[in-house]
Amino acid sequence: MNTDTDYRLLGPVEAWRAGRRLALGGPKPRALLAALLLEPGRVVSVDALIDAIWGERPPDTARSLIQSYVSALRRALSADAIETRPPGYLIHADATLVDRVEFERLAVRGRQAAADGDHAAAARLLGDALALWRGPALGGIGETLRAMADQLEEARQAALEERIAADLAQTGRETELVAELTALVATHPTRERLRGQLMLALYRLGRQADALAVYLEGRDVLAEELGIDPGPDLRRMHEAILRADEALLAGDAADPAVPRDAVAVPVAALLPPTIGDFTGRDSQLADVRAALSRAREAMPVVVLSGPGGVGKSTLGVRAAHQVADAYPDGQLYAELRGATDPVAPGEVLGRLLYALGADPPDGDAERRDLFRSLVAGRRVLLVLDDAASESQVRPLLPGSATCGVLITARARLGALPCTHRADLDVLDTEPGTELLGRVAGERRVTDEPDAARRIVELCGGLPLAIRIAGARLATRTHWTARMLADRLADEHHRLDELAVGDLEVRAGLGLSYRALDAPARTALRRLGLLSAPDVAAWVVTALLDVPEAEADRVVEQLIDAQLLHCTGVDRAGQPRYRPHDLVRVYAAERADAEDPPAERAAAVGRALGAWLWLTGRAASATPSGAVELHRGLLDAGGPGGAEAEALRKLVRPVGPEATQRALADPAAWFEAEADAIAAAVERAAALDLHTLSCEAAAALCSSAYTVGNRFEAWWRTHDAALAAARRAEDRAGEALLLIGLGQLRYEQDRFPESQGYFKQAAGLCAELGDIRGRAAAFAGLGSALREAGRLRAAQETLVRAVDGFRRLSDDPGIGLSCRYAGSVQLELGDFEASRAFLDESLRAYRRLGSRRGESLTLRSLGLVHRALGEYGAAEDLSGRAVDLLRTLGDPLMLAYAMQARAKSRIRLGRSAEAAAEIRTVLDVCRGQRDRFGEALGLRTLGECELAAGRLDTAEQHLTAAAALWNDLELPLPRARTLRDLAAAREAAGDRVAAGALRAEAREVFTAYEARERNEPGL
Repeated sequence: MNTDTDYRLLGPVEAWRAGRRLALGGPKPRALLAALLLEPGRVVSVDALIDAIWGERPPDTARSLIQSYVSALRRALSADAIETRPPGYLIHADATLVDRVEFERLAVRGRQAAADGDHAAAARLLGDALALWRGPALGGIGETLRAMADQLEEARQAALEERIAADLAQTGRETELVAELTALVATHPTRERLRGQLMLALYRLGRQADALAVYLEGRDVLAEELGIDPGPDLRRMHEAILRADEALLAGDAADPAVPRDAVAVPVAALLPPTIGDFTGRDSQLADVRAALSRAREAMPVVVLSGPGGVGKSTLGVRAAHQVADAYPDGQLYAELRGATDPVAPGEVLGRLLYALGADPPDGDAERRDLFRSLVAGRRVLLVLDDAASESQVRPLLPGSATCGVLITARARLGALPCTHRADLDVLDTEPGTELLGRVAGERRVTDEPDAARRIVELCGGLPLAIRIAGARLATRTHWTARMLADRLADEHHRLDELAVGDLEVRAGLGLSYRALDAPARTALRRLGLLSAPDVAAWVVTALLDVPEAEADRVVEQLIDAQLLHCTGVDRAGQPRYRPHDLVRVYAAERADAEDPPAERAAAVGRALGAWLWLTGRAASATPSGAVELHRGLLDAGGPGGAEAEALRKLVRPVGPEATQRALADPAAWFEAEADAIAAAVERAAALDLHTLSCEAAAALCSSAYTVGNRFEAWWRTHDAALAAARRAEDRAGEALLLIGLGQLRYEQDRFPESQGYFKQAAGLCAELGDIRGRAAAFAGLGSALREAGRLRAAQETLVRAVDGFRRLSDDPGIGLSCRYAGSVQLELGDFEASRAFLDESLRAYRRLGSRRGESLTLRSLGLVHRALGEYGAAEDLSGRAVDLLRTLGDPLMLAYAMQARAKSRIRLGRSAEAAAEIRTVLDVCRGQRDRFGEALGLRTLGECELAAGRLDTAEQHLTAAAALWNDLELPLPRARTLRDLAAAREAAGDRVAAGALRAEAREVFTAYEARERNEPGL
């Protein structure tokens, strides 16, 4: 990283290297550089940079301009000087080469020397710090970063006053100080400390009358310009000079600007009490303590952020009590009421000044100056609870590194420079249950631990909700934990249950909700209505029907308000967002209360329509080969009518960025979006958008849910959409969904149920005259019959499916039905017919461009060659299938191809190589809960062991496989496993058992007309 650049902020913003000033560009790039350098080593968000550079009115192109400024700065500094790190940028700069950091370091050392009584060293160090200044802070960047520039100027002025105080502590330097102070007072006539220092220097030189005149002049200036009287320190200095107090002549004083006998600033102790049942924040508490306690060269500023009720104030107060000893000069506390009615900074400063024993002046700026003067050089902790914004907090910050500040806020306050940030999240189940027990009583938890954990989960881990639930249990002794858990389970009344006394979750959520602008409130309501587990930001575009830029702004506002949080980045590269469970429940309540039914339906329809449009684009880019189960309502030249027109209005193109992500890796995109789409289908069905929910559910069962065995989501979408279709008497939609349910049960190895759904669908399609739907139902039914061993019935059914798809020239249907038909012919032993069907399937998939369909057919062709004893060709074909599937992100089908290749390798005498591959196959199938594949893998592994002569382990694997086939009610593959088991028994010398097993297998082969019935020696 680049670290040899000198950065200068104390004057014009500049960067120097090897004695040469670098060209940084205009005011805006230099303002960006300054914003990064003000927080070296920390990520500054893009939003914070925009706020710093443009304030409240950034241009529409602000984000693009930020990127261009960063690029220009990288060219000027070095390519690695500024790192892109979400959500913004970070500058790599050696802190010792940033003049602002060096200034603060020297100033801290100077103050420490003064505190130790070494005033000569204090004056020298503070003078070195001031020598770093070359002009007004952050010069040359206009009005941007004005608040920070003012803060730096205030730090400069404080250091100057402290340096003069150190000089005054060394008697004999008054003559030169009078000239300097006279000029400073003329420049800053309202700074009372400078005026007091000038009065003291004059008095020590024997110029008592001049000193008194300086006071009278100051009194007039303060009255005329600010309408206030001199402060208590300046008045005491005046009184001491009037009475010729000898204490003023002593140089060794804590602050020569104030007489020795002046009244000391009182030690304030304003912290509220800490709670006794604090739970679950030990690591965060330790981090905050460390941040506030460690030796430092700059004032520690700690920000605790998080949603309402997460325990920010509780943690902040506890941490403040634990570090109080490090701040012996006082602990100040102020409630800023940021979530309700934010208190003006001037009002807060007035309260703090009263606590410090001072009369607050009238002006806000004067209150700020007096507050900073009173705490300068003192070890004071300031706790600001429930801050609304950076602008509310900035005027309250002390200017002295000896102080510490702890801030709690719902917003992250990203533009506020701080030394430590902590975003508080909800509690995990274990600490949440512990908190519940502490509030409700330990026995309520230990007696019903499962119910207690369920309460915590239904509270979403939110500490406030858990406390309320615990309090309700504690005050209702006749309730059990299970009773409360059951009451909380009803989402429609959950927030009603989470209220006790003056504590109410709904009220806290309402504060955050009402603080949002109208678009953000609408977005939150619609996210609650959608009830998806998480979403990408582009979904908000559809929910609100706004451009992507506006949706991004709304999402950022919801994140800043802690009503939405990022759960991570999915495989498609999309950040995903979700509201807390209780926020979602509240948002759904507000949607029901505020939005008309038509608006709710339209919002959900647009979101689901966007998913459906992207699904279609992704499926077209990489055809899976599956038969697409839809009615063509969206196709060009498809059916007309009001139903199709209404659907086309909802299914609209999505923005380019979201589209690009979906097309870049469709498998990853489907995996990321599947659960969200399932929720949207359910919601659309509940809102009686039956056509859209049917189309979406049907489309998804041929794309999103076939990869990864997402059976629960598959069932949920089809069950909900089927109910909606039947309510609307949509028989065509009903038929599509019955086919999808048949395919689901097929994938789950529940073949009798699968056959039932396919038969219903075939009959319904026949009544409707739907040739394509009937062919799809026959294809599914034929495959289910094949798995059940009913080979002749499967053959007859699949021929009808093939004929139907051929009539329509439907390549996906031809590819699928011919592959199934070829597999049945293989089972029957008609190898020539099998190859003919499989060749036709391969041609169809290649015309379609479906690599997945091609790979599955290549695997089936490999099985034909293996049955013919052509093991080399079989290995080659299955290997090609493996290579294709490895690129498609379909681990289960890849496992099946690997199993086929392993069988060929066993026949080629390479059983050790095959065994290693099959262990991987087993891991995948078990991980995907695919019992058919697991049984197939166990049988193949048994064959490997049998070929290697390890008879005991071979028998173990084969016996386990036979048991699984029996559970699945699949007699034909079980019979093949029994035949292998017979070979193992015979090799072990048990010919009687081997004969019995062969006889049982032969009976099945004969009954099902399988090709093995004609094998010699069976």
